[in-house]
Amino acid sequence: MKAISVKQPWASLIVEGIKDIENRNWFTYYRGLLYIHASKGFDLQGAKLILELRPEYQAVIEKSKNERGGIIGHVNMIDCVKKHESPWFHGKYGFVLQLPNMIDFYPMRGKLSIFDFEFRDNENNSRQEIQLDLFDNF
Repeated sequence: MKAISVKQPWASLIVEGIKDIENRNWFTYYRGLLYIHASKGFDLQGAKLILELRPEYQAVIEKSKNERGGIIGHVNMIDCVKKHESPWFHGKYGFVLQLPNMIDFYPMRGKLSIFDFEFRDNENNSRQEIQLDLFDNF
């Protein structure tokens, strides 16, 4: 499975279906199911701006403070564009996202770029992740 690390609160806004674009400064040919990994970092300045412009997102912002350092959901990545009408587009490239779906928080370490990982059950019947290096899709 493929995943991408995104700082909070942006990761939560994606899986909640609020943010439909993920801004990046690099291009990818990848299309398909993409898990959203909430990195341990938190964009405090971004969260304050969101709350100033859209105070109705306060519950999402508050929840995002506690869900860091793990997979929180998935989306379908349908395109990588240089221009888009979404108000969330502010990057050199935008990953166009559809069909957001939240999942139970699954702790794991993130990586740069789009990376491979697997959900694994250990002998205690709890998930344990295995990350694989990804160099062949870029």
